[in-house]
Amino acid sequence: MYAKAKEERRHNPESPLLHRVHHLDYLLKGLRFLPDSFEGLDASRPWLCYWILQSLKLLSEPLSHRIGTDVVEFLKLCQCKEGGFAGGPGQDAHLAPTYAAMNALAILSTVTTPEEALAWVDRTALYQWLKRLSCEDGAFRLHEGGEVDIRGVYCAVSVAVMANLPVDCLFANTPTWIVSCQTYEGGFGGYPGLEAHGGYTFCALATLVLLQKEDECDQDRLLRWVAFRQMKVEGGFQGRTNKLVDGCYSFWQGASFPILHCLMAQRSQQTAISKQCWLFDSEALQEYLVICCQHGKGGLIDKPGKPRDYYHTCYCLCGLSIAQNGPKRNDAIVCDANLVESLNPVWGVSIDAVNMALDYFSSLPLVEQ
Repeated sequence: MYAKAKEERRHNPESPLLHRVHHLDYLLKGLRFLPDSFEGLDASRPWLCYWILQSLKLLSEPLSHRIGTDVVEFLKLCQCKEGGFAGGPGQDAHLAPTYAAMNALAILSTVTTPEEALAWVDRTALYQWLKRLSCEDGAFRLHEGGEVDIRGVYCAVSVAVMANLPVDCLFANTPTWIVSCQTYEGGFGGYPGLEAHGGYTFCALATLVLLQKEDECDQDRLLRWVAFRQMKVEGGFQGRTNKLVDGCYSFWQGASFPILHCLMAQRSQQTAISKQCWLFDSEALQEYLVICCQHGKGGLIDKPGKPRDYYHTCYCLCGLSIAQNGPKRNDAIVCDANLVESLNPVWGVSIDAVNMALDYFSSLPLVEQ
């Protein structure tokens, strides 16, 4: 009876719908023009490219070759001679926009060609720059002379693995430093001794997976912590204990579930791991995102009453993708009309884009150390 009711709801025209046309209009306008109010994000322009491109990719919106090459040409202006990418042309290199630029280029490799989108990345300069940002304890500074936290480590590892750089020598002590950030609750803080946080927890887990050192953290405590971050009433996730729900954590918290699911399925004692769904209420999350996080004029939001932005649009859609694409995909879908593409939860990029970038860079010779 339950299965029959669930199937009927999937095809019910009165089910809450994802407003694709409005979202696409908002995203496509932002790719070409942003109003004066975005001046405060002048140092985050590769992020805007990534958020918009990834959102369009999830919504299955094809982009023209012309738009793809235009964005590639802009990102070329953000590459720094000393290595890495800046938040905008003429600015200093920083790990956060470097991560965003590489993710954007991976997506663009599916719009243009891998050669057009990726061949010009200066991998040698990038490697030398990452070496200068590394700390003896395995942490990384976000920029030369800058602060240290777990975001920088994730960004550094992500771009190094994607670009096929020598990982072993760059990150020899990094897993130990990452594990030192795990708290008594089970999540990870941004630095040893700090409070567990959803964004930092994702960065920690994804980093350990990319370095193939995921067994060094306490996965059971981590799963318990992240599972308790889903709110029983709203259905969305909070970022920290005793905080309010926020749409963006549908990715930052939600992405940990498919990663942990795969890791635990590989452990012989975890024979009872579900083969039907992730270990959170995916239907409740989809309902929160579709009912509570859509702006009437396009774009997605933190929670009702909040303004729209490209950051929340991207990560709400990423969370929707994770909720829909469980181990048994058809069991997770609340409404067929709301389907979005699947993504790689470790990078936060669509699967075909990640694979194309990895294949291209792996075909190149290793950078000399």
